[in-house]
Amino acid sequence: MLWEIYFDRSNGYRAPESQTHNSRKLTDKSDVYSFGVLLLELLTGKCPLMVVDTGGYCDRVVDLPRWVQSVVREEWTVEVFDLELLRYKGADEEMVGLLQIALACTLELPDQRPCISSVIKMIEKIRGVQVSPSHDSVSDSPVVGL
Repeated sequence: MLWEIYFDRSNGYRAPESQTHNSRKLTDKSDVYSFGVLLLELLTGKCPLMVVDTGGYCDRVVDLPRWVQSVVREEWTVEVFDLELLRYKGADEEMVGLLQIALACTLELPDQRPCISSVIKMIEKIRGVQVSPSHDSVSDSPVVGL
């Protein structure tokens, strides 16, 4: 059973509430969860589901959000990031901001996750993009072309 979960890599993107047999209903909040996992994957360079060597007979499958939370909880935040990303000087603040957004998106309870429009605003704020009062369009900014 454990290896079946591991080999179905799409399970790593599925929100906890949609992984039970009783509830496979997808919602906007489950999409936010999946986006958060994708963002974590980009920031860490790790797969959504990982097999962790426990040193014993049976290795453990750990999902990326729980692994990141455990590392951040120990205050080793820099250890989370992909080494390739750390080569870019001055990007630390933005990476930590994106990490915080990703962790908010992957909260266990759907009601605690932000809506996608809030996620977009948070990312735009990190990037320094100016959002118009109607929030429908984005004005020119030197970082929009990144």
